[in-house]
Amino acid sequence: MYRRIIIAVCLLLSQGACSGLLFHPSKTMERTPDQLGLAYEDVYFKTEDGIKLHGWYLPAAGKPVGTILFVHGNAENISTHIFNVAWLPAKGFNVFLFDYRGYGLSQGSPSLPGVHRDFAAALHWLLKRPFAAAHGVVVFGQSLGAGVAIYGVAHSDVKAHIRALVAESALSSYRDIAREKLAGFFLTWPLQWPLSYTLPDKYSPIYAIPHIKHIPILIIHGDRDPIVPLHHGERLYAAANAPKQFWRVKGGGHIQAFAFDEYREKLVMYLDDVYRTDQSKDRKPQ
Repeated sequence: MYRRIIIAVCLLLSQGACSGLLFHPSKTMERTPDQLGLAYEDVYFKTEDGIKLHGWYLPAAGKPVGTILFVHGNAENISTHIFNVAWLPAKGFNVFLFDYRGYGLSQGSPSLPGVHRDFAAALHWLLKRPFAAAHGVVVFGQSLGAGVAIYGVAHSDVKAHIRALVAESALSSYRDIAREKLAGFFLTWPLQWPLSYTLPDKYSPIYAIPHIKHIPILIIHGDRDPIVPLHHGERLYAAANAPKQFWRVKGGGHIQAFAFDEYREKLVMYLDDVYRTDQSKDRKPQ
């Protein structure tokens, strides 16, 4: 344990903190969707800075209700995170999940500015699909991906096509979460302030979420989350504009809500409501 912490500190100091603390990519693809009984399309697309990214498009089983852009957490790649959304096509939702630069089959190396370019590229690719363009997209992010999704939606140039934002286990501030983690151990406690300032806080969701207007926001957080404590989700909810909801998952850990059938059904009902709502009545230009 001590060795891991010391190595982590060295990485933080040598890499400007950002990549060592936030990103833990894997290039190994553990499985493909067909091994889970899912139809899929292998997708490759490019970002504005020329990075080639990889993703999977999972079509809905039967007539689609809507389309979801899934933005995953900071570790591994889509071949492990797919379990978080593999159940949605059977419920009538198209799902597009992609890997950030440096993850899975995507090129490049991860960085905070980079992953936000990746989000924008994925959203633009998805909106080229006729159904998504016609009916709009729900953005669903988990953990680090929830933070990327919040910032990405707030600064998107295609907000008119975003039907809702769902953020599970989101951190509110990169600097705050860094301080909390570094303060948790005596070897890194003295470094919590200097190292946290190496993170570019301009991307922090707490500053972005007030700029999201007229888009429904759903914040989900486990009350026993050991990775991103509950107060991060509560802080984001307080800063968000209506319409908004907060689901506190009793006894829930980190991104565990949809391990429970209760929350799967609850999300399907929420998404059904989002897509039943006439955009021309409840949305204003941004």
